[in-house]
Amino acid sequence: MVRILGVDIPDNKNIEVSLTYLYGIGPFLAKKILEETKINSQKKAKELTSTEINAIKEYLEKNKIKIEGELRQEIKANIKRLIDINAYRGIRHIRRLPVRGQRTKTNSRTVRGNVRKTVGSGRRKAASPT
Repeated sequence: MVRILGVDIPDNKNIEVSLTYLYGIGPFLAKKILEETKINSQKKAKELTSTEINAIKEYLEKNKIKIEGELRQEIKANIKRLIDINAYRGIRHIRRLPVRGQRTKTNSRTVRGNVRKTVGSGRRKAASPT
């Protein structure tokens, strides 16, 4: 397996798709990285040479793209700041409710812990013959 910045990326997928396994890199950024480093996006991850892998690492470090732990820490800090200043969004995070205006009457049941089982037709099955 190929390791980029401490993360194993799948071998048998195109490198464009494999890069999206890094937290913080989506399809658009993966395509941009490959264009800038002049790597064929149709190559499989296991076909990459060490120079190509190093080129990807250098591009990420040179352009200061936040990925993995650094990005997760920043997101946590942003949420903590919202909670500390008692912002509406922070309160929603504390209560584990949807933050971005989604309705809660019918959706977000699993988040609220209100999971309802579906009910059958109401007809009982015929008793088995004895």
